[in-house]
Amino acid sequence: MSSQIPRKIIIDTDPGQDDAVAILLALASPQDIDVIGITTVAGNVPLALTTRNARMVCELAGKPDAKIYQGCDRPLAHSLVTAEHVHGKSGLDGPTLPEPVMPIQDQHAVDYIIDTLRSEEAGTVTLCPLGPLTNIATALQRAPDIAGRIAEIVLMGGAYFEVGNITPAAEFNIYVDPEAAEIVFKCGAPITVMPLDVTHKALVTKPRNDAFRALGNAVGVAAAQMTDFFERFDKEKYGSEGAPLHDPCVTAYLIQPDLFKGRHINVEIETKSDLTRGMTVADWWGVTDRPPNATFIGDVDADGFFALLTDRLARL
Repeated sequence: MSSQIPRKIIIDTDPGQDDAVAILLALASPQDIDVIGITTVAGNVPLALTTRNARMVCELAGKPDAKIYQGCDRPLAHSLVTAEHVHGKSGLDGPTLPEPVMPIQDQHAVDYIIDTLRSEEAGTVTLCPLGPLTNIATALQRAPDIAGRIAEIVLMGGAYFEVGNITPAAEFNIYVDPEAAEIVFKCGAPITVMPLDVTHKALVTKPRNDAFRALGNAVGVAAAQMTDFFERFDKEKYGSEGAPLHDPCVTAYLIQPDLFKGRHINVEIETKSDLTRGMTVADWWGVTDRPPNATFIGDVDADGFFALLTDRLARL
């Protein structure tokens, strides 16, 4: 499972309970993943709160030396849409965590992304966006040369059969900034996508949540409290037996890709239509001649995913 050299990643995030669990999984897996930086973006809640939440999660993990960079506070072309109705007023409702004291870095997240991709050996840094793609797109706009230096972009966003969770046609992360998503999907870097179709198969059922709590460490208890809070919305909306852990699918894929299955297909982002703005138009069946530009994941071994997650959270 472990590669000899941990994979260097930048986590771009808008925490969010599921973002928090994704970050915890990454920080718990240094033999597989080297988190060289965490960049924050406005999304689930405004930027000040996503940055605060990222700091709280790093301190919860016992990693106050993690480097956190604050990024864009609004989408490229439209006003910000947030999701307090899902994540609570703080974005991280559920556990009671102390106010963070660790610093954020002086450099803007976009400049950090550009500088890092230029200074590290080409093809060695993976970008892991867990929220709207504003920071990544802004970096690509300002420095087109970095596209060829990205090892891979592994992101949570979009859908094909499941379609929308914020509008009938669009998944939240893509809907918040479809213009940014369009730039990212057209950049030419290798892209792997965790859409709703796969994340809705990674459900925190009661036995899985009990396993987090039974770890007995602060991280396990907080993860259980986060998913307890988070799931009330999804249970009511979808009638499912628990909350989908969207963002941790990104981290789990980096650690154990054989848990996932998907297809390399063409994905276009709808930016014009009032009805379908933010839709990921995924050519799952190959009905167009548009060239494939992303691997869309469609299935996950959910038991294997939760076994990995529980094992790693126990290490923090």
